[in-house]
Amino acid sequence: MVLTGRTLHEGEGAGPLLVLKEPLSLWGGTDPETGEIVEERHPQAGCSIAGTVLALRSGRGSSSSASVLAEQIRIGVGPSAIVLAELDSILVLGALVAAELYGRRTPVVVLSAAEFESLPRSGSASVRATTESAVVAVPEAAS
Repeated sequence: MVLTGRTLHEGEGAGPLLVLKEPLSLWGGTDPETGEIVEERHPQAGCSIAGTVLALRSGRGSSSSASVLAEQIRIGVGPSAIVLAELDSILVLGALVAAELYGRRTPVVVLSAAEFESLPRSGSASVRATTESAVVAVPEAAS
């Protein structure tokens, strides 16, 4: 399965696909040192975003999530790519800051609502985001 979207931040990343059932604030919702989801009420509490292709409709809340994301990317516990259903400028800002300050690129892509819904709930994915295109590839076995 190959989905096309819009690039919000360029880069390439691959890993296990983690499709969140609800929005998440990285500030207070994840452990900044491990990437684990620590928000007790989140349906995927205990899962880790580290090294994943993190798919979520949008982030939730605090502008501090940008700094948490940048730091998680810097220390290697952030997602390898972020796939959104709605534009989230806070998450984009975090990826931009990590690229600018630390030289670490995490692509951020937004898909249409229909394409986002077609993502499988498990498996792996890769993301390639350039100024010309944004592609999310999911092996057929995962769908």
